[in-house]
Amino acid sequence: MNGQYQHSVDAKGRLFIPAKLREELGETFYVTISITDRCLTIYSEAGWKRLEEKFESLPYSDARRAARLLFGNAAKCEPDAQGRILLPQNLRDYAGLKKDVIVAGISARAEIWDMETWTAMETADMESGDMPSIAAALGI
Repeated sequence: MNGQYQHSVDAKGRLFIPAKLREELGETFYVTISITDRCLTIYSEAGWKRLEEKFESLPYSDARRAARLLFGNAAKCEPDAQGRILLPQNLRDYAGLKKDVIVAGISARAEIWDMETWTAMETADMESGDMPSIAAALGI
């Protein structure tokens, strides 16, 4: 998945998921908190299954806190006829989602960010000077 899409969360907490991402995510997908950033992460059913398998392979003592956060806050989503999903209030609160958001394809998953937070983060990342070292580590 790739690309950035600007959308709005409506008064009922619904968010339009771009058609291109819906094609890649499938008819049913999962939205949960990110354990590394203040955003929401969207996984396809296959991606969700892989995530579950990874957690099941870890010793319970290592994975329990993150598993509680990820799986305990997950919402199974099926877009309506207009391509919208309902984002539960607890997820919107966690990610600080107001009205305007960015839905971004990030390789095998998508992320939902508050527009202001995304813009500030992207600007800081572009200006950080870290990209050359990351590119070197990736061999590109």
